[in-house]
Amino acid sequence: MSAVLADFPVLTPVTDEDLALAVRAVRVHAPEPWPHSLLCRSERVLYPCRLARWGHATLEAAGLTAEQLTEESAATGRAR
Repeated sequence: MSAVLADFPVLTPVTDEDLALAVRAVRVHAPEPWPHSLLCRSERVLYPCRLARWGHATLEAAGLTAEQLTEESAATGRAR
């Protein structure tokens, strides 16, 4: 059962396709404040969910920071 709940693997080297999926995962699976805690906006489970963790780990493996993602979002006019 623990294998089912384990995090998704981060494959290296990070491909362009993995990078695009990771950016989308981070944007879609963002934290949302609820009265009792932060929940994933998409899945309504405790944040960070598995896809958010995978997305952040993949971006880190690619050498990108959260600040770079925020800057890119601001430049393209898309919300994080």
